[in-house]
Amino acid sequence: QVRLVESGGGLVQAGGSLRLSCVASGSRFSIGSMGWYRQVPGKQRELVASVVDGGSTTYADSVKGRFTISRHNGANTVYLQMNDLKPEDTAVYYCNSVAMVIGTPITNWGQGTQVTVSS
Repeated sequence: QVRLVESGGGLVQAGGSLRLSCVASGSRFSIGSMGWYRQVPGKQRELVASVVDGGSTTYADSVKGRFTISRHNGANTVYLQMNDLKPEDTAVYYCNSVAMVIGTPITNWGQGTQVTVSS
């Protein structure tokens, strides 16, 4: 199965920046999309940003203009550049990949990386 390894989380003051990285390995199928989700205690996991194989990107309204997602290294690495961070961005961020297999999406998740933004 696909292994996703995230890195780059940490503690930052409001207004600061962080860059998250995710490396995918071991996929037998072409990964159609990769993305970042985040989750805090008591809330549903939510999509932050995603990018498809063709390069089109999608962002949550709450991060538009502040976050940028990109894919590199044969599309097996995805980054999330986070600028102007706010306390409400505090969450565990999870990398996600989706590959289509006979019309069925096969989803994999990383272990998560903590992002904490102080006010």
